[in-house]
Amino acid sequence: MLALSSVRGRVRRLAGRLALAATDLLFPPRCVACGSESAFLCPSCQGRLPHLEPPFCLRCAQPLPVTPRGQAARTWEGGWCSRCQVQPLALEGIRAPYRMEGVAQQAVHALKYRNLRALAPTMGRLLAAFLTTQQVGGELVVPVPLHPKRLRERGYNQAELLARELGRCVALPVAATALQRLRATPPQVSATREERLRNVQGAFRARSSFQGMRVMLVDDVCTTGATLDACAVALREAGASAVWAAVFAREE
Repeated sequence: MLALSSVRGRVRRLAGRLALAATDLLFPPRCVACGSESAFLCPSCQGRLPHLEPPFCLRCAQPLPVTPRGQAARTWEGGWCSRCQVQPLALEGIRAPYRMEGVAQQAVHALKYRNLRALAPTMGRLLAAFLTTQQVGGELVVPVPLHPKRLRERGYNQAELLARELGRCVALPVAATALQRLRATPPQVSATREERLRNVQGAFRARSSFQGMRVMLVDDVCTTGATLDACAVALREAGASAVWAAVFAREE
């Protein structure tokens, strides 16, 4: 028999889907990018999402500087940026389908700041489709957690919404509470990379053992990789053998 908590979880998710369907009937969705009355991210605007094209660092996904001849700068030889060559991440790598600009930025901001949770399934499916083209592995999907105070204020964790859709699409279990955020960190939007690293150092803890497991971390956006790396450190300390990260968009 299914555990009562599992049944309750399924009932809540079903109720949520029914509520969204009823809302769509009363208030048809409008595209966050063009405003057309069709979907929260219409097919036309999905086609305008700004893909993260190579060359970019194979470790942190940072776009590589390009010479006037269109070649990656020599300091990035071997596929890693100079920063990752000096101080590698605890992650195997970060993968992102889009650059954080244009339609992708509008989608991320709508999900994160405008309470448009109904956008998460579309974004999660796009992320899942992208990952099937990448040589990454995982047996468990883990979202980057919010601090309880931030979660209460926002009402939801956008990374968890993306992770659940990603897990559904690729048939992997999702451990939504695998990581705990131990302290509230200052807003990272305007912080430098060094400040971000200090802010999140030791800010996460794994709630259980992940001995020998390959984990796929999920978040909505990556700027410097500091938060993802801090999560990876916590998972590694709990025994994870490999940690990849998947994000919808990458800041340049």
